[in-house]
Amino acid sequence: MMHAATHEALRAEFPVLASSVYLNNNSMGATPRGVKAVLDRHYHLLETWRDEAYEQLWADWHLYADELARFLGAPPGSVVTDSNLSTLLGRLCTCFDYRGERRRLVTTDREFPAVPFVLRGFARYGAELVVVPSDGARVDEERLCAAIDERTLLVCVSHAGFATGALLDLAPVVRRARAVGALVAVDAYQSVGVVPVDVGALGVDFLLGGAHKWLCGSLESGFLYVRPELLPSLRPAATGWIAGEDPFRFEPATAWAKGARRLASGTPAVLPSQISRVGLALLAEVGMEAIRARSLELTARVIARADEAGVVVVTPREAARRGGVVVLSFPGDAEVARRLTARGFVCSYRGALRVGPHVYNTLEEVDRFMDALLEERRRASW
Repeated sequence: MMHAATHEALRAEFPVLASSVYLNNNSMGATPRGVKAVLDRHYHLLETWRDEAYEQLWADWHLYADELARFLGAPPGSVVTDSNLSTLLGRLCTCFDYRGERRRLVTTDREFPAVPFVLRGFARYGAELVVVPSDGARVDEERLCAAIDERTLLVCVSHAGFATGALLDLAPVVRRARAVGALVAVDAYQSVGVVPVDVGALGVDFLLGGAHKWLCGSLESGFLYVRPELLPSLRPAATGWIAGEDPFRFEPATAWAKGARRLASGTPAVLPSQISRVGLALLAEVGMEAIRARSLELTARVIARADEAGVVVVTPREAARRGGVVVLSFPGDAEVARRLTARGFVCSYRGALRVGPHVYNTLEEVDRFMDALLEERRRASW
């Protein structure tokens, strides 16, 4: 666990904590104060623009991708960033041929809406979408594995559910996919930064996520990890000049880049990468073991307080089955979420009230939040 002085120093890096009880990190992570210096430097760069600046921007973009790779337990050159997860997932799906027997895309009914929307679009090219129904708050791994067969090209599932906070046990899914020759893509947007993720240990082929939630980064920064052995076989159709082997020759590309950059598009979004490096560095310094321990402590307190008050907890209770958010449901919860946020007890609502504490939050903040929630719940029931 973190020393108290170290924790206070970490809290000081996030100004929003001084003005609110901020438990909305599953929706938008708190922004570190170091981001202001990044924005000031970028404005000065634009104000005094010279084309030589491209060299540093290009280096910074690659540096962030490799820092992300290290955070994920992946080698340099295996991560690429772009504006969002949907863009990267769509580009990844253009790498495959859907005209043969192996053309099924297997997913679940618990995915963030972007995922089935993107996958369904490839039906026009011959893909067959298979949606596995969930079992209450969580996906049943046995049912999911049963849907993966020799006709499956890609399994695309969330590590942590956005609506319930439930964690999927990826190990049996990866084993089943390997056994039948299918690939596995994991949406880790709701887990990276609050749940330890080691892509090598997980054995996944692709992992997608973004910076603006638990990684406390920019809204415009999605990322994609590709298992290095697969890179030579991936030839995206939806691409751009930065994906070429040597883009700065400014000639027609004849080959893709050797690393994950082959899944880039056009001119990269460099400012989001620079912004996102600030939060990533802070979390990397704390370490995922400490982050996970603090998260489980805080979410356990939310669950205990909810149980005491008779509030329905949608999120699985077992530590190994929950990510970083606790989802609560009760009559009037949408109005309560709105009232809480107006009072400075910041949470979110997606069909139920979501509470997402992070490593910089405290048990005292959780208790104050739950006190306010129960007070507003009583008002909503009048």
